[in-house]
Amino acid sequence: MRSRNGFLAEFRKNGSYYAMAVPGLLILFAFAYLPYPGMIIAFKNFNPLKGIYGSDWSGFDNFKFFLDNGDFLRITFNTLWINFNYILWGTLLAITFALMLNEIKNAKMKKFFQSVMFLPYFFSFVIVGKLILLLFKNEHGLVNELIQSFNGEPVQWYIEAEHWVKIIVSTNIWKNVGYSVIIYLAVIAGVDEEMLEAASLDGASRMQKIRYILFPNLVPTLIILTLLSIGRIFFGDFALIYAIVENNGMLYPTTDVIDTYIYRSLINGGQEYGMITAVGLCQSIVGFIVVIGSNWAVKRYDKDYSLF
Repeated sequence: MRSRNGFLAEFRKNGSYYAMAVPGLLILFAFAYLPYPGMIIAFKNFNPLKGIYGSDWSGFDNFKFFLDNGDFLRITFNTLWINFNYILWGTLLAITFALMLNEIKNAKMKKFFQSVMFLPYFFSFVIVGKLILLLFKNEHGLVNELIQSFNGEPVQWYIEAEHWVKIIVSTNIWKNVGYSVIIYLAVIAGVDEEMLEAASLDGASRMQKIRYILFPNLVPTLIILTLLSIGRIFFGDFALIYAIVENNGMLYPTTDVIDTYIYRSLINGGQEYGMITAVGLCQSIVGFIVVIGSNWAVKRYDKDYSLF
């Protein structure tokens, strides 16, 4: 009875906040949990005329088809390599820029640089794709024009695949690093000013305050964001990669990731729904295992830094 009264009191006190959360919870349920029964397509020879439950069972044939595919190792490596570079360089640059912005004492200049860094986050992927085309197109691209102005040989960017991991990773960081910078700046803003003042009185330099006060305060947030990123390491950034590469088969050796491969299989194969669902299920399961394993490793190091 006491717990029921406590629930009613809590609801009366914060009922408006719970009501505000309802639309978001409904969207989360509709897109994250409602599709769960459809995962059985991964174990069926799906026929749209028979429906999900009427189609014949195929066991693990869909998984086997993908794993035996000659492209499996290539697209898996591309996905992991591109995401690894996202996480590594994105994290390093976000922390570096956050610490640099924190050192700017002029409030207007600080807001200006922060806004400039955050602006690309709002650009659509179509705009980003067109910007990359403007920069790197083979003829009259801005980069090739710059190279030729220094008497260099123009590069056939959209033919030579080896350049595109760097371009995709750099574009992703340019577009998203401002968002991460704001998160780290918020953490820095919460650092006790008295600690920094005491360090200054003790003769600590700026680098020493960053090393011994600011960075240790960033570590918990750094670990949480990294764990969340690791959970999606088997998911390629489809929207960005497809906007940049589109259907240029010359660039597939280094840019084709699991998500773009699934998309092309869907629009070209037409009836490979079972295999596509199997690949998506594998991505989710492996991502879940990686997050659990990474969180376990962090908990062994310091349980206060773990997600759960």
